[in-house]
Amino acid sequence: MKRNSSPFLAALSVEGITPRLIWTKRVGNGDVLTAQEWLNGRELNPDEMKGKSVRDILHRIHHSENLLKMLQKVKGEIFNPINFYNLYVADLPDDLKSNSVLQQVTEYVKNSIASIDDSQKTVCHGDVNRKNFLLDEEDRLYLVDWEMVKIADPFSDISTLLVQYVPYEEWGTWLEQYGLRMNDNMERRLEWYSMMVCLCMIKKSHSQDRNMEMNQLILLLKKLYQNRLNSYL
Repeated sequence: MKRNSSPFLAALSVEGITPRLIWTKRVGNGDVLTAQEWLNGRELNPDEMKGKSVRDILHRIHHSENLLKMLQKVKGEIFNPINFYNLYVADLPDDLKSNSVLQQVTEYVKNSIASIDDSQKTVCHGDVNRKNFLLDEEDRLYLVDWEMVKIADPFSDISTLLVQYVPYEEWGTWLEQYGLRMNDNMERRLEWYSMMVCLCMIKKSHSQDRNMEMNQLILLLKKLYQNRLNSYL
Protein backbone atom coordinates (compact mmCIF):
# COMPACT_ATOMS: atom_id res chain seq x y z
CA MET A 1 0.00 0.00 0.00
CA LYS A 2 1.27 3.49 -0.84
CA ARG A 3 0.17 6.99 0.09
CA ASN A 4 -0.18 9.70 -2.58
CA SER A 5 1.49 7.67 -5.31
CA SER A 6 1.46 9.24 -8.74
CA PRO A 7 -1.38 8.52 -11.20
CA PHE A 8 1.49 7.36 -13.37
CA LEU A 9 1.57 4.19 -11.23
CA ALA A 10 -1.86 3.26 -12.59
CA ALA A 11 -0.60 3.63 -16.16
CA LEU A 12 2.37 1.37 -15.41
CA SER A 13 0.02 -1.19 -13.90
CA VAL A 14 -2.23 -1.17 -16.99
CA GLU A 15 0.83 -1.74 -19.19
CA GLY A 16 1.83 -4.74 -17.03
CA ILE A 17 5.15 -3.15 -16.11
CA THR A 18 4.41 -3.01 -12.37
CA PRO A 19 2.27 -5.37 -10.26
CA ARG A 20 -1.48 -4.95 -10.68
CA LEU A 21 -3.13 -1.97 -9.00
CA ILE A 22 -5.99 -3.36 -6.90
CA TRP A 23 -7.68 -0.19 -5.69
CA THR A 24 -7.30 3.50 -4.98
CA LYS A 25 -9.14 5.38 -2.25
CA ARG A 26 -9.25 9.02 -1.18
CA VAL A 27 -9.34 9.37 2.62
CA GLY A 28 -10.73 12.16 4.77
CA ASN A 29 -7.62 14.35 4.83
CA GLY A 30 -7.43 14.34 1.03
CA ASP A 31 -4.62 11.79 0.74
CA VAL A 32 -4.98 9.05 -1.86
CA LEU A 33 -4.13 5.48 -0.87
CA THR A 34 -3.29 2.85 -3.48
CA ALA A 35 -2.90 -0.89 -3.02
CA GLN A 36 -0.93 -3.11 -5.38
CA GLU A 37 -1.04 -6.86 -5.81
CA TRP A 38 1.38 -8.63 -3.45
CA LEU A 39 3.63 -10.97 -5.39
CA ASN A 40 6.08 -13.60 -4.22
CA GLY A 41 9.20 -13.25 -6.26
CA ARG A 42 12.86 -12.38 -6.28
CA GLU A 43 15.19 -9.73 -7.60
CA LEU A 44 17.35 -10.52 -10.61
CA ASN A 45 20.96 -11.56 -10.30
CA PRO A 46 23.63 -9.60 -12.23
CA ASP A 47 23.87 -12.14 -15.09
CA GLU A 48 20.11 -12.03 -15.66
CA MET A 49 20.29 -8.27 -16.25
CA LYS A 50 21.84 -8.98 -19.66
CA GLY A 51 18.86 -11.06 -20.73
CA LYS A 52 16.00 -10.65 -23.18
CA SER A 53 13.26 -10.00 -20.60
CA VAL A 54 15.10 -6.95 -19.21
CA ARG A 55 15.75 -5.62 -22.72
CA ASP A 56 12.10 -6.13 -23.61
CA ILE A 57 10.70 -4.29 -20.59
CA LEU A 58 13.05 -1.33 -21.12
CA HIS A 59 12.13 -1.24 -24.81
CA ARG A 60 8.42 -1.15 -23.94
CA ILE A 61 8.94 1.72 -21.50
CA HIS A 62 11.09 3.75 -23.87
CA HIS A 63 8.67 3.31 -26.79
CA SER A 64 5.31 3.73 -25.02
CA GLU A 65 3.40 6.81 -26.19
CA ASN A 66 0.76 6.18 -23.51
CA LEU A 67 3.30 6.27 -20.69
CA LEU A 68 4.94 9.39 -22.11
CA LYS A 69 1.60 11.20 -22.39
CA MET A 70 0.65 10.24 -18.83
CA LEU A 71 4.00 11.35 -17.40
CA GLN A 72 3.71 14.66 -19.26
CA LYS A 73 0.17 15.03 -17.91
CA VAL A 74 1.32 14.67 -14.30
CA LYS A 75 4.21 17.11 -14.93
CA GLY A 76 6.96 14.52 -14.88
CA GLU A 77 10.47 15.92 -14.49
CA ILE A 78 12.29 16.62 -17.75
CA PHE A 79 15.99 15.79 -17.55
CA ASN A 80 18.44 17.28 -20.04
CA PRO A 81 22.16 16.42 -20.24
CA ILE A 82 23.02 19.46 -18.11
CA ASN A 83 20.86 18.06 -15.29
CA PHE A 84 22.84 14.81 -15.25
CA TYR A 85 26.09 16.79 -15.29
CA ASN A 86 24.96 18.99 -12.42
CA LEU A 87 24.07 15.93 -10.33
CA TYR A 88 27.68 14.81 -10.60
CA VAL A 89 29.44 18.10 -9.90
CA ALA A 90 27.20 19.05 -6.95
CA ASP A 91 29.07 18.54 -3.66
CA LEU A 92 31.86 16.63 -5.40
CA PRO A 93 34.59 15.64 -2.88
CA ASP A 94 37.94 17.38 -3.30
CA ASP A 95 39.90 14.18 -3.97
CA LEU A 96 37.62 13.37 -6.90
CA LYS A 97 37.91 16.94 -8.17
CA SER A 98 41.68 16.61 -8.19
CA ASN A 99 41.82 13.21 -9.92
CA SER A 100 43.36 13.82 -13.35
CA VAL A 101 41.28 11.19 -15.18
CA LEU A 102 38.03 12.44 -13.70
CA GLN A 103 39.03 16.04 -14.45
CA GLN A 104 39.63 15.19 -18.12
CA VAL A 105 36.37 13.33 -18.54
CA THR A 106 34.35 15.92 -16.63
CA GLU A 107 35.67 18.65 -18.90
CA TYR A 108 34.92 16.52 -21.96
CA VAL A 109 31.30 15.74 -21.05
CA LYS A 110 30.70 19.38 -20.16
CA ASN A 111 31.99 20.55 -23.53
CA SER A 112 30.03 17.83 -25.36
CA ILE A 113 26.60 18.67 -23.94
CA ALA A 114 25.58 20.79 -26.92
CA SER A 115 26.16 17.93 -29.36
CA ILE A 116 23.52 15.68 -27.73
CA ASP A 117 21.18 18.25 -26.19
CA ASP A 118 18.41 17.99 -28.78
CA SER A 119 17.89 14.22 -28.57
CA GLN A 120 14.35 12.84 -28.45
CA LYS A 121 13.18 12.11 -24.91
CA THR A 122 11.08 9.23 -23.61
CA VAL A 123 9.94 7.84 -20.28
CA CYS A 124 13.03 6.67 -18.36
CA HIS A 125 12.98 4.68 -15.13
CA GLY A 126 15.98 6.56 -13.76
CA ASP A 127 17.29 3.79 -11.48
CA VAL A 128 18.00 0.71 -13.59
CA ASN A 129 19.31 -1.64 -10.92
CA ARG A 130 18.82 -5.38 -10.54
CA LYS A 131 17.12 -4.84 -7.17
CA ASN A 132 14.31 -2.97 -8.92
CA PHE A 133 13.40 -5.91 -11.16
CA LEU A 134 10.95 -8.41 -9.65
CA LEU A 135 10.58 -11.89 -11.18
CA ASP A 136 7.44 -13.59 -9.86
CA GLU A 137 6.77 -17.31 -9.44
CA GLU A 138 5.25 -17.49 -12.92
CA ASP A 139 8.37 -15.94 -14.49
CA ARG A 140 6.70 -12.58 -15.15
CA LEU A 141 9.12 -9.70 -14.85
CA TYR A 142 8.18 -6.35 -13.33
CA LEU A 143 10.10 -3.11 -12.89
CA VAL A 144 9.34 -1.41 -9.57
CA ASP A 145 10.41 1.66 -7.53
CA TRP A 146 9.57 4.50 -9.90
CA GLU A 147 10.49 7.38 -7.59
CA MET A 148 13.24 8.57 -9.98
CA VAL A 149 11.19 8.40 -13.18
CA LYS A 150 11.90 11.19 -15.64
CA ILE A 151 11.46 12.29 -19.23
CA ALA A 152 14.94 11.94 -20.66
CA ASP A 153 17.12 10.42 -23.35
CA PRO A 154 16.61 6.62 -23.21
CA PHE A 155 20.37 6.23 -23.47
CA SER A 156 20.50 7.36 -19.83
CA ASP A 157 18.70 4.14 -18.82
CA ILE A 158 20.52 2.00 -21.37
CA SER A 159 23.95 3.24 -20.30
CA THR A 160 23.12 2.65 -16.64
CA LEU A 161 22.41 -1.00 -17.41
CA LEU A 162 25.41 -1.48 -19.70
CA VAL A 163 27.93 0.07 -17.30
CA GLN A 164 26.79 -2.10 -14.40
CA TYR A 165 25.97 -5.45 -15.97
CA VAL A 166 27.27 -5.94 -19.51
CA PRO A 167 30.98 -6.40 -20.37
CA TYR A 168 32.15 -3.58 -22.62
CA GLU A 169 32.95 -6.02 -25.44
CA GLU A 170 29.29 -7.15 -25.50
CA TRP A 171 27.67 -3.71 -25.69
CA GLY A 172 27.26 -3.82 -29.47
CA THR A 173 25.44 -7.16 -29.33
CA TRP A 174 23.16 -5.96 -26.52
CA LEU A 175 22.25 -2.78 -28.41
CA GLU A 176 21.50 -4.74 -31.57
CA GLN A 177 19.27 -7.15 -29.63
CA TYR A 178 17.49 -4.19 -28.02
CA GLY A 179 16.63 -3.10 -31.56
CA LEU A 180 19.04 -0.25 -32.25
CA ARG A 181 20.88 0.27 -35.50
CA MET A 182 23.58 2.57 -34.23
CA ASN A 183 24.52 5.72 -36.14
CA ASP A 184 26.93 8.55 -35.27
CA ASN A 185 24.31 10.43 -33.26
CA MET A 186 23.45 7.36 -31.20
CA GLU A 187 27.13 6.53 -30.66
CA ARG A 188 27.76 10.04 -29.31
CA ARG A 189 24.80 9.77 -26.94
CA LEU A 190 25.81 6.31 -25.75
CA GLU A 191 29.36 7.45 -25.09
CA TRP A 192 28.26 10.63 -23.32
CA TYR A 193 25.75 8.93 -21.04
CA SER A 194 28.07 5.99 -20.35
CA MET A 195 30.79 8.37 -19.19
CA MET A 196 28.25 10.33 -17.17
CA VAL A 197 26.94 7.15 -15.52
CA CYS A 198 30.51 6.11 -14.67
CA LEU A 199 31.22 9.49 -13.09
CA CYS A 200 28.06 9.40 -10.96
CA MET A 201 28.69 5.81 -9.88
CA ILE A 202 32.30 6.64 -9.00
CA LYS A 203 31.02 9.47 -6.82
CA LYS A 204 28.56 7.10 -5.11
CA SER A 205 31.14 4.34 -4.60
CA HIS A 206 33.54 6.89 -3.12
CA SER A 207 30.91 8.08 -0.63
CA GLN A 208 30.31 4.48 0.47
CA ASP A 209 34.02 3.55 0.67
CA ARG A 210 33.64 0.85 -1.99
CA ASN A 211 37.14 1.38 -3.36
CA MET A 212 37.40 -1.77 -5.48
CA GLU A 213 34.16 -0.93 -7.28
CA MET A 214 35.30 2.67 -7.72
CA ASN A 215 38.61 1.60 -9.28
CA GLN A 216 36.86 -0.76 -11.71
CA LEU A 217 34.60 2.08 -12.79
CA ILE A 218 37.59 4.37 -13.31
CA LEU A 219 39.18 1.74 -15.57
CA LEU A 220 36.00 1.51 -17.64
CA LEU A 221 35.76 5.29 -17.76
CA LYS A 222 39.34 5.53 -19.09
CA LYS A 223 38.48 3.00 -21.80
CA LEU A 224 35.34 4.90 -22.80
CA TYR A 225 37.23 8.18 -22.91
CA GLN A 226 40.12 6.75 -24.89
CA ASN A 227 37.80 5.17 -27.43
CA ARG A 228 36.00 8.46 -27.89
CA LEU A 229 39.29 10.17 -28.65
CA ASN A 230 40.32 7.38 -31.02
CA SER A 231 37.18 7.85 -33.07
CA TYR A 232 38.50 11.23 -34.23
CA LEU A 233 41.89 9.93 -35.37
